[in-house]
Amino acid sequence: MHTTDAGTAPPAPYWLTPESCDLPDFIATVSQRTALADYPHAAAVQENILVYDCGAVRALAASPAALRLLQAEWGKALMDGPGVIVLQGAVDDLATLEQASGVFRALIAEQHASGQAGGDHFAKPGANDRIWNAQQKLCLRAPEVFARYYSNPVFAWIAQAWLGPAYQMTAQVNVVNPGGAAQAPHRDYHLGFQNAAACAAYPAPVHQMSAMLTLQGAVAHCDMPLESGPTLYLPGSQRYRAGFLAWQQRPFRDYFAQHCVQLPLSKGDAVFFNPALFHAAGHNRSSDIRRMANLLQVSSPFGRAMEALDRRAMSAALYPALQALRAQGSLSAEGMAHAVAACAEGYAFPSNLDRDQPIDGMAPPTQQQRMLQALEQQWPAARLADALDSHAWRQQA
Repeated sequence: MHTTDAGTAPPAPYWLTPESCDLPDFIATVSQRTALADYPHAAAVQENILVYDCGAVRALAASPAALRLLQAEWGKALMDGPGVIVLQGAVDDLATLEQASGVFRALIAEQHASGQAGGDHFAKPGANDRIWNAQQKLCLRAPEVFARYYSNPVFAWIAQAWLGPAYQMTAQVNVVNPGGAAQAPHRDYHLGFQNAAACAAYPAPVHQMSAMLTLQGAVAHCDMPLESGPTLYLPGSQRYRAGFLAWQQRPFRDYFAQHCVQLPLSKGDAVFFNPALFHAAGHNRSSDIRRMANLLQVSSPFGRAMEALDRRAMSAALYPALQALRAQGSLSAEGMAHAVAACAEGYAFPSNLDRDQPIDGMAPPTQQQRMLQALEQQWPAARLADALDSHAWRQQA
């Protein structure tokens, strides 16, 4: 029998619940100060956030060994340090940056002309201008601009530092217009897009793993003084174990509102942070600054199955069989749910957020949810087939 030595701390719980969240523990976690001496390549610490001069970074990276040390420092900062770093002058080709901004402005104008209102995960729909899948749209609209923009080695170095090679880059443009209200504080993709009940269904190691699967970034496409509402951060909050549940609770949101920090950015600066960091777009109190940022979501290559399955066809084939088994009384509701989980897609992403916007929640419904709804409401097979086709269409690029 396994025993615990007397005097040792009890093991951390394997399952986290909303009751696992403890504000004093959270405050102790985020009270750690960032020491510049611990990050020898950083230029400064401002508001407990590490700031790097990308002129010095580019010079340093001429040596592969020096670059490796720098990347280890960035990884340490993102994991165990403040969880956020500012890369001043990350983009040194401002002409290309402005060309990309021109493409983004044209796309936004087209959205307005079509009557589209961009939904947002953590803000009121229509308050800001969003370009979903800006990565593909920029590449197809202006491939040479895309090539120059993403040839930037700084983006590659920081992505490799967190995710290693073979990462996948996606991006969404967010423009916070004058008067645009701040977002609600939150954590980000993956578990940050789930409600508390969904988060609690995943064991604690998955909470830790979630933060390792994505790197968040934001490239400033204009100067962002404090009045324009640059992103608010709570340094160190990525270290709080139950944070994917805690950010959804009022006491933690209130603490964030009272203690969050923000830094002004210049055009061409970039911020990268751990997706488990508590953060929120700030309130644009300016009268004339349309604060544009290209939000980078860089994903691990490892979150994929080995084989490609046509789960839409599988779901359509399985559904009549489940209906028949239920009519015979030979399969319980729990058993049907297990069969659906083995057949249909249980995750909402990736999706085409122009068609599948997060207006009614943080994530669109999944194939599994549609199948379970159909079973509960006893849809005819043809209705489910139509719903599956619609779901597939909404997810297509």
